[in-house]
Amino acid sequence: MHDQTTTHPPTTSPDGGEAGTPPLSLLDLAMVRPGASTADALRESVELARTAQAQGFERVWYAEHHNMPSIASSATAVLVAHVAAHTETIRLGAGGVMLPNHSPLVVAEQFGMLAELHPGRIDLGLGRAPGTDHRTLQALRRDPSASERFPEDVLELQAYLRGDSRIPGVQAYPGTDTDVPLFILGSSAFGAQLAARLGLGYAFASHFAPQMLEHAARLYREHFEPSEALAAPHLIVAANVVVAETEQEAARQWEAVRRARIRMMLGRGRELTEAEVDVLLDSPAGEQVLEMLRCTAVGTPEQVREHLTGFARGVQADELILTVPVPDHAARLRSLELLGEHVIGAGSDARG
Repeated sequence: MHDQTTTHPPTTSPDGGEAGTPPLSLLDLAMVRPGASTADALRESVELARTAQAQGFERVWYAEHHNMPSIASSATAVLVAHVAAHTETIRLGAGGVMLPNHSPLVVAEQFGMLAELHPGRIDLGLGRAPGTDHRTLQALRRDPSASERFPEDVLELQAYLRGDSRIPGVQAYPGTDTDVPLFILGSSAFGAQLAARLGLGYAFASHFAPQMLEHAARLYREHFEPSEALAAPHLIVAANVVVAETEQEAARQWEAVRRARIRMMLGRGRELTEAEVDVLLDSPAGEQVLEMLRCTAVGTPEQVREHLTGFARGVQADELILTVPVPDHAARLRSLELLGEHVIGAGSDARG
């Protein structure tokens, strides 16, 4: 197994049996494959969500990114609405909306409308980063200092969704009284401390920024203050998964993932040759890019299940949210089926 994260002993339940993995969710970046169109990517996102629903995944989240030709989830609320209309039961949401890019009132109206259209199915993860570069931030017409107001903007947004606006005479219609569940997203101590202080769920972006995972998880649990929204901490931890029927096929897919990540991060707007990718894989810049993928489980379903169980135990995760970064869409769908059959099903049996 090409196991990228630290190995931990299997989780055990109070009666001494294996507890299995916690609930699994999916983070879908609506990847636009080479040679495919944005419309293709959006159709594939619907297929992924429907497969995740059938396989027992907890939720599917979409991330806000701008000015990235390989990612089609920039208009996150619109994509959530589209997928929600093509699914029935799975929870859907943002993982997340980059709040400094938006007015809290507008976000409350958008996700309040989603909650009215699809009651009990909508989540809202909130991030402090812009999700883009400085020039694109200017094009979004947002002040770069907006991130400094993130804690206040979260409270303003939460108040709109509760029907208890902090601005006299202003309410979110729709949105008021929907109380859409909020999660703070982060990859540092700041988000962990804020989520703990506000009594909200916390999702750590270890699928691309694993360095502070253990520290942030510990801060969140140690400092969590119960709130109206959440009585106990709920920690969601992200990881990448490359799973196939055989180790050889998983290794082949993992190599494709590594090469695709090098092309995306180091291509600088041009198409790299295979020889150039080979050189970059072994370069300091390539090593830095691949370090971002340290929280990755690669292997057969049984190997991945064992790995995810230990990974979740190591950080006391209440839920894992997975990306399946393989470029081939059919392989992504099959990965979700394998996770449903061998990880979600096994975990439900162990918990039951």
